[in-house]
Amino acid sequence: MDHYMMGIAIAVRSRANCLGSKVGALIAVDRRIVSTGYNGTPSGMRNCDQGGCDRCADPRRFPPGTAYDVCICVHAEQNALLAAARFGIPVAGATIYTTLRPCFGCFKELLQAQVEAVRYLHEWAPRDPSLRNEYERLVSAFVSGVQQVTVEDPDRAWAMASARVGTGQAPPGEVRTS
Repeated sequence: MDHYMMGIAIAVRSRANCLGSKVGALIAVDRRIVSTGYNGTPSGMRNCDQGGCDRCADPRRFPPGTAYDVCICVHAEQNALLAAARFGIPVAGATIYTTLRPCFGCFKELLQAQVEAVRYLHEWAPRDPSLRNEYERLVSAFVSGVQQVTVEDPDRAWAMASARVGTGQAPPGEVRTS
């Protein structure tokens, strides 16, 4: 089941328009998908890939791992939670599948929404080692755990900012002409 769900999270990720890492997520309750999300700017705003986010538009001004407070992109996990809330879908007891291990903020929000399990594809950890204990404290609060799912990710270089930097690589299904 984990491999199937992660495959769908990978497909959802194709809608992400952030210039940083591209992430897809889905929330499943009783092994049924109830919500999906991908990272990008809030509805009604210019997309990140159209200059909508200053942090993504100027990576020299905002180095990796900094200035998250000025990034206007909504994380995939947040969008999945918000979509469920918008349509009145309860997520208590759910499992979230996400293509990148959640950040501090997303872990806190998932815990507050009573999501019980997190399954992720690619690793993420706070850059500052002094924050890792606090991060792991959040991780340990999930009733059904936080686990990495190993599946093939043919679009990893496109999706992961660290793998993509300087490659000019186009998203899946698109051809880069310049």
